[in-house]
Amino acid sequence: MNSLVDAVRHGFPTPAGRTPRALVVGDLILDRYLWGEVERISPEAPVPVVRLGRETVRLGGAGNVAANLAGLGLRVDLYGHVGEDFDGRALATELAAAGIAADGLLRGPRPTISKTRVIGSHQQMIRLDREETGAFPAVEQARLLDAVRAALAADVPDVVILSDYAKGCLPAEVCQAVIAMARGAGVPVLVDPKGSDYRKYRGATGLTPNKREAAEATGVSVRDTEALLAGVAGLVRDLGLDFVALTRGEEGLSLVRAGSQVHLPARARQVFDVSGAGDTVIASLAAGLAAGLGLEEAGVLANLAAGIVVGKVGTVPVEAWELAREMERQGGISQADKICDWTRARAQVEAWHRDGRRVVFTNGCFDLLHAGHVGYLEQARKLGDRLVVGLNTDASVSRLKGPARPVIHEADRARVLAALEAVDAVVLFGEETPLDLILALRPDVLVKGDDYREDQVVGAAEVKSWGGSVALIPVLAGRSTTGIIAKLG
Repeated sequence: MNSLVDAVRHGFPTPAGRTPRALVVGDLILDRYLWGEVERISPEAPVPVVRLGRETVRLGGAGNVAANLAGLGLRVDLYGHVGEDFDGRALATELAAAGIAADGLLRGPRPTISKTRVIGSHQQMIRLDREETGAFPAVEQARLLDAVRAALAADVPDVVILSDYAKGCLPAEVCQAVIAMARGAGVPVLVDPKGSDYRKYRGATGLTPNKREAAEATGVSVRDTEALLAGVAGLVRDLGLDFVALTRGEEGLSLVRAGSQVHLPARARQVFDVSGAGDTVIASLAAGLAAGLGLEEAGVLANLAAGIVVGKVGTVPVEAWELAREMERQGGISQADKICDWTRARAQVEAWHRDGRRVVFTNGCFDLLHAGHVGYLEQARKLGDRLVVGLNTDASVSRLKGPARPVIHEADRARVLAALEAVDAVVLFGEETPLDLILALRPDVLVKGDDYREDQVVGAAEVKSWGGSVALIPVLAGRSTTGIIAKLG
């Protein structure tokens, strides 16, 4: 597992040590989310009333595949069709925010495909689709193929991905042309397929269907696992593929090659939303193969990555640090990975917020951790869904407590805090106060002991300014680090 973690942490370097480049072609979709709370049923009809609070947009379809690749550290070129409209511009903005160039967006008269989901109390209430399907006109297909041909000639990628959402970008003619161009340049082609006729993907390196898609393509029951795997093996043989990576939901991932099958079990995880899981699978599988990993190693990565994204709400790409943390958790060293620098802590809190989690923040020296500390942190954790602890560095403890403190080195103090079940992240800070850290993380709840008044709590006004709250927790009498040190003489 350590070699895989290293690959993830270093951005999936190729065997030559380069940052790999992926070329993604497919249906571009803008995912819009309207978030709110459900508090009552409408008097006009038996439907929930969602009180809207915020709106977010995210990359969907092939854009989400590209976002997953970028989040894993790859360079990405994305090609597909958008309209000359507001959603097309919004999609380009999201690409720029993800560090993906918008040069491959081919603008035309067909409106940008969008999916609008209304989320009430973390549950999807309804989805509204705006789309025109059917193959694009021949002239638009030619434009796309010319652009892909030029991209392949300018800088040969390490992998090509066809992200087919059956919206018209990838008819058989386009699929076969891109596969021929890429394979002619010695580049593997992975396909996330749709429809019942997979002959359009003949000659690709690998396909990544889910059970329902594979059942449709092979004409067997989705409930008959043995027949389904036999049908998938037939696809490998008949289409000249190297493999099929069959995603099986709670049953995990099956890698089917000519004459062999490997089954990777799913990791137990609460499922909130399966949207975009297939995009994450093909992106992480492609990243692993581009880095020179074997198919089974890349499959392990894809399986773990899928487990991460189904624990999120909405179409959210996986990021390298999340995948590395999950791999370390599987290896039994996840406690140490709770210790974050500011950049990673901010990204983690933002991810929790996207998932609707309530984040609690507290801070302190936590020198010679004792029962009072543990009880305090357990109470703080109950005020939300995640607890972040800001930990004073050794230098800042010395300024606060005197040159004889701390007794315990900052790295050891952080490691002991990370071992507590109540603590979800530990972040070191060396400033006089944690205000800058609080401003960076923007927690929902700020906690201190009740030996403070609220007007004495650093960051209280700021947290309340963005709708957060401040809580003062009773401290356990008779427990203090100073008292312990005095007893030791």
